[in-house]
Amino acid sequence: MALLLWAVCLLAAVSQLQRGPTEQITLLPNQDGKPSAVIITSVGKETVLDKPYQTAAVDSRGAVATIGDSAEIKNRYGALLDTLPQRAAVFIVYFVTDTDNLTPESAAQLAQVKAQLAARPAPEIIVIGHTDTVAKREYNDALSLKRAETVKRILVEAGIAPEQIAVQARGERELLIQTADGVDEPRNRRVEIRVR
Repeated sequence: MALLLWAVCLLAAVSQLQRGPTEQITLLPNQDGKPSAVIITSVGKETVLDKPYQTAAVDSRGAVATIGDSAEIKNRYGALLDTLPQRAAVFIVYFVTDTDNLTPESAAQLAQVKAQLAARPAPEIIVIGHTDTVAKREYNDALSLKRAETVKRILVEAGIAPEQIAVQARGERELLIQTADGVDEPRNRRVEIRVR
């Protein structure tokens, strides 16, 4: 009986060793193209993954081995990688002083923005209105909301569902270009369109 129990334990141990890694870590590329890295610490040793699709396998004893290459990862997990969401995007459009009228350049740019939004399957959009510091805070709050609502209306007219667009107003609280009160700064008269 003891011999049988010993044989079963030996088979279980061998089976455990042959099962391969207990953990696998793969470094995916950043959507913005910037380099990144991950450090794996196991059994007092560090392994650094610093190239996209570089993979490390950690076995049951904690030993780490770098395995595979980008072609193998893309081949094995290509379908899964294709389901990752698109990179978030931010677009900025600018306005004529003291109005919710887009500058001519921004009106032209909005056509490109609409095309990019239409290419996303179900975009989540946040439209955030801003102003410069020329008027009083309460007035700027109302104007920034009016600008954001104008952009939302334009996007809805382009076919984006209204429930996919959230509107926020920041007035002069988040200046793109820091200025003193009463400064007419065109780059602060903007709406940011953030898309996920």
